[in-house]
Amino acid sequence: MPDNTSDIGVLLVNLGTPDAPTPGAVRRYLAQFLSDPRVVEIPAIAWKPILHGVILRTRPAKSAHAYAQVWTPQGSPLAAITAAQARGLQALLGAGVRVDWAMRYGNPSIPARLQALKDAGCERVLVAPLYPQYCAATTASVMDSLGEALGAMRRQPAVRTLPPYYADDAYISALEEDIAAQVSALDFAPEMLLLSFHGMPERTRTLGDPYHAQCIETARLLGQRLASRLPGLRIETSFQSRFGPAKWLEPATETVLEEEARAGTRRIAIAAPGFSADCVETLEELAIRGREVFESAGGERLAVLACLNDRAPGMTMLERLVRRELSGWWHG
Repeated sequence: MPDNTSDIGVLLVNLGTPDAPTPGAVRRYLAQFLSDPRVVEIPAIAWKPILHGVILRTRPAKSAHAYAQVWTPQGSPLAAITAAQARGLQALLGAGVRVDWAMRYGNPSIPARLQALKDAGCERVLVAPLYPQYCAATTASVMDSLGEALGAMRRQPAVRTLPPYYADDAYISALEEDIAAQVSALDFAPEMLLLSFHGMPERTRTLGDPYHAQCIETARLLGQRLASRLPGLRIETSFQSRFGPAKWLEPATETVLEEEARAGTRRIAIAAPGFSADCVETLEELAIRGREVFESAGGERLAVLACLNDRAPGMTMLERLVRRELSGWWHG
């Protein structure tokens, strides 16, 4: 954090990550993640025996293997990139604001970093969940954690939160610029661009969660922008990361990859516009397992494009969004 005397803080928040790519660390992370009633909407009396008796005995080793394949010298890709985004945003905003970052699950935690900002003198804090599309399992869960953190404070800062930005021009423009540049730089011409969003159980949609509709709107707006930049490129939308036996949002990314390959599509590019930073879901699930599914069904070339991460288009977007939400607090 910068050495300044600002009383305004910005806390970037992403989902979370284990501290290490080991079964023990992954077990601790999954225990926290899958114990959140926003994530698993099953009564605790029914869910806890399944979680502790089955899932936390079998899943950590498999997940640790996935994390190990994408771990970096800086640690988890998600943590390293989120930290880089915070540093980049700090440089763009200057000394008038303190920028920090946290994870909803794992470390550094929201309560710890909110307290750190308060201890550093921040009397006003913008909490910015880096989820473009609103989902109760992500955005609302951050708000739950924020409320718990504030509830433990005697002297609280004033707090604002960044709203979902799924249709914001800053977001769509950043995706348009970044995806068009990455596709143009490929050493092959893709026949299709697949926009893969994180999946959710279909039940969440029927209960009124706007996530599915917001993903579709993001895809529609982005498709309109890319039509002129990448003429002739077919764009489709899918949902990844299924978990458990319940019906999930469709079509599933792996199903689309397999069906496209069997139908004769040989070259595909995948973008994951709902992820603000690359993580195990993009680097392992899409780039490793997704490629295996596509190639085993007859596909030849698969490019998984990088998320916005801390490159210029994404940082310009974050700066625009944050400056807007700080209006009235700060005139930097």
